Amino acid sequence: MEKLVVLGGGESGVGAAILGKTKGMEVFLSDSGSLHADYRETLEKEGIAYEEGGHTEEKLLDADLVVKSPGIPPYAPLVRKFTEKGTPVISEIEFAGRYTDARMVCITGSNGKTTTTLLTYHILKAAGLNVGLAGNVGKSMALQVAREHHDVYVIELSSFQLENMYDFKAGIAVITNITPDHLDRYDHKMENYVAAKFRILQNQGPDDYFIYWHDDPIVREQIRHIQTEATQLPFSEFKQEGSKAWVEDGIIHFETPMDVWEIPRDRLSLTGLHNLYNSMAAGLSASLLNIKNDTIRHALEDFEAVEHRLEYVATVAGVRYVNDSKATNVNSTWYALESMTGPTVLILGGKDKGNDYTEIESLVAEKVKAIVCMGKDNTKLLDFFKGKVGAIHDTHSVEEAVKVCAGIAADGDTVLLSPCCASFDLFNSYEDRGRKFKAEVMKLSATEENK
Repeated sequence: MEKLVVLGGGESGVGAAILGKTKGMEVFLSDSGSLHADYRETLEKEGIAYEEGGHTEEKLLDADLVVKSPGIPPYAPLVRKFTEKGTPVISEIEFAGRYTDARMVCITGSNGKTTTTLLTYHILKAAGLNVGLAGNVGKSMALQVAREHHDVYVIELSSFQLENMYDFKAGIAVITNITPDHLDRYDHKMENYVAAKFRILQNQGPDDYFIYWHDDPIVREQIRHIQTEATQLPFSEFKQEGSKAWVEDGIIHFETPMDVWEIPRDRLSLTGLHNLYNSMAAGLSASLLNIKNDTIRHALEDFEAVEHRLEYVATVAGVRYVNDSKATNVNSTWYALESMTGPTVLILGGKDKGNDYTEIESLVAEKVKAIVCMGKDNTKLLDFFKGKVGAIHDTHSVEEAVKVCAGIAADGDTVLLSPCCASFDLFNSYEDRGRKFKAEVMKLSATEENK
């Protein structure tokens, strides 16, 4: 009996363990931390052996196959021991892909991948396709393969997941953009991060498709250095040579081997330049799956925005509050600021990942009336933006930050939480940060109503 070791007991790990069990493997799951109660209960119900609070190496190192959580880096000592032994170490998506013949629509990028993934899934569901949602969003793909049947999967892939994918093939691969992120994982070398992202193209053949943003200099440069047989479908704001989606006179044009169609830009449910690109990528993907043009149009018109990504929260005393907590890097905040149409009070701060704030400097000068820093240590932000904005404030909790913003913002302004940074200094996750921000705004709203 093949011995499967699963490292990490989160959504992907537990799903992989269940799939391994259904395929007749001897499964052992190991997590260095504490398992969530729901996952612990699932493993016990399934009769899957596990440990938590540390790795017992003698139980693990005789594995025939290892499925690794994407959060565990390839240079972790235990992973290196498996590699030195020649034991294959793969991702949950790679593992799940071995047991399904579904069509794969795979989406990666530094920004926009979650919205593009959910929007593509929304279109395919609206068309009546039997479609699964997996990767960084939705349920574990391995669990779905074990328990359900889907004809198509829409999968959001991080660079971490792509690192341990080898034979898996994306029928449709999308790269929204590539900007510096997670460089601490990649020896602080941008080329290593780019190479991880471009693994999404491996194994593609002449019947497959590669969709990407035409104007991304990093993507364009990397394309010059790779070989791909896939049909390329670049998209851009304005028509360029080779463009397969572009805007002209307020109309978005789509051109694929399957069809040619269009939609007025102002009919999109999602606003802002970044969401134009997300809508183009999703529209191209859906068109390649032979979905009717009217179905795609209607789905692009009625899609609801993703939580924590330019999410409108409330208007209090004439001030709009917007939650963009998912902006954990500088480029994400650039897109958020680009979509602002009036004076903005910007909340920045968190765990800095080696950020270069010069990318947003000109937009801050143009659109931001004040910056409110929210983090344990805001020194870098305060030093960089001092004198470059009308006012800058140092706060150390979400309660304090929202209170300061309310004191600064005037009727017609927008308070934008778009932190540029990871959340782990004050919060458990960007979701935790966004929800606590929304809770504070709603308290503010309740107080205003009771005046």
